[in-house]
Amino acid sequence: MGDRKPSVALPDGADPAARSRELRRAHDAFTREGRVDAPVRSVIARSWRRCARARLSPECTPRVELAEAELRPYREEHPLARVMPLFRELVGAFASHGAHLLAVCDARGSLLWVEGEAGTLRRAEGLGFVPGTRWAESTMGTNAPGTAVALDEAVQVFGAEHFSRRVHPWTCAAAPVRDPRTGGLLGAVDITGGDGLAHPHSLAFVRAVARAAEAQLALLDEGRPGAPDRLTALGRDEALLVTGGRQLRLGRRHSEIMALLAQHPEGLSGEELAIALYEDESVSPVTLRAEMSRLRTLLGSSAPLSRPYRAAGPLDADFTVLTRQLATGAVSAALHRYPGPLLPASTAPGVVRLRRRIEEQARAAVIARADAGLLADWVCSAWGAEDPEAWRALAAELPPAGRASALARARSLDRELAARPDRRGRRATYPQPARS
Repeated sequence: MGDRKPSVALPDGADPAARSRELRRAHDAFTREGRVDAPVRSVIARSWRRCARARLSPECTPRVELAEAELRPYREEHPLARVMPLFRELVGAFASHGAHLLAVCDARGSLLWVEGEAGTLRRAEGLGFVPGTRWAESTMGTNAPGTAVALDEAVQVFGAEHFSRRVHPWTCAAAPVRDPRTGGLLGAVDITGGDGLAHPHSLAFVRAVARAAEAQLALLDEGRPGAPDRLTALGRDEALLVTGGRQLRLGRRHSEIMALLAQHPEGLSGEELAIALYEDESVSPVTLRAEMSRLRTLLGSSAPLSRPYRAAGPLDADFTVLTRQLATGAVSAALHRYPGPLLPASTAPGVVRLRRRIEEQARAAVIARADAGLLADWVCSAWGAEDPEAWRALAAELPPAGRASALARARSLDRELAARPDRRGRRATYPQPARS
C-alpha cells in the first residue's frame, strides 16, 4: 500500500461552499441512518464505516495520551525528531503564511508536534489538536493524520468528511513516513487549516514532504558510523535485525539467541545460553556451537562474539526500550512500542521467562495508571482480551452506561478461566507453551 494514487477532496471546478453543504447532509444521513450518499468518496465512506463499527460518536473529542512529562522524552527519542528541521523548512513557512498548521504524529496517531501561525494554533487548542493528544482514526474518527497511519497512505480530508463534527470547519492532508531501513511506519506529516487545503496540490505537496523526510533519514543513517544494530522482536515469531545497512529476518532459534543477548549485554557463557535456549537440558554443547556457526555465516562481521557469547557491538532491542520506559513511569509512551508479546511462539525457557516478565510489567503499569483509554486498548488486544482483572479495572474507570458491559465480560472470563484445566489457576493473556 501507499503508492496508489489517492483521491482528492475537491475536484477541479467544484465549489467549496456547495461541496461543504452536500457533505454535511451526507454526514447527517450516515450518522442517523448508516446511509452513504454522494458525493462521499470511497476512501471516506470506508473510514466512516470503520468508525461506526468502532462505535465512535460523531461528537467524539480527543484525549491526552502523552502528558508533558512523558511527551518530551518520547518526542526526543522518536526517529521523526531527526527530520523536524526538514519539516519546518518545507512546511513551516507555508503553514505560517497561510494560517495553516504543521502537525506530525507517530504510528499510533498521537500528535508529537503541532506548529504554525499563533491564531490558528489557538483555534486548534480549542479543538484539542495539540501535542500529546491521540488522533488515531479508532479514537477520533476520520481525520488526515489518523487515517493516513491507519491506511499507510496519503489522505486528504475536507470539512464534513471528518467523522467528528467538531472538526468540520477544518481541512487537512497527511502522508505516512516510513523508516527507510526497515520499511516500518514511523508516523505521518500533516498540514491542517482551511478550505484552501482541499486543492490537489496540497496532497501532492505533503506526499513529497514525506518522501523527502524518508530520503533525509536514509542519508542520516548512512552518516552515523557505529550506529547500534536494532532488533525488533515484540509481536513477531521471527525477529528482524537491522545491521550494517541490511535488514535480516532471523529464523526462530536465531531470533531467540539475539533476544537473549540483547537482554544480557554483559554476555552469557555457553552453559547459560544453552540452558536459556533448550527445554531439554541434556542438549549437547555441539548443538549450540552449530547454531552459532550458522548465525556467524548469516551475520558476518556483525555476528555475536564468544567467550562469553555477546553482541558484537551496541544492540538496541524494542523490548529493552519498552521496559526502560515502563520502569520510568512513561506508560503511554511505552505502550506505543508494544505490538504484542516477545517472540510469542518461542518455547525457549529463557525467552518464556522474559516474555512473561515483560507482559506482567506492562499489564501492571496499565492497571495502575487507571486510564480508560489505555485499559480499553489493552483489553481489545489479542494479549489482553482474556484478562478479567484488566476488564474490572476498565469498568471502574467507565461512566455508568459502559460499566455493566465490562463487568459482565470480566465475570464471563472468570467462569471460562476457572473451567480450563490447562490454566492451573494462572492468568495468561496469550498462548503459553506447555510446561515440561
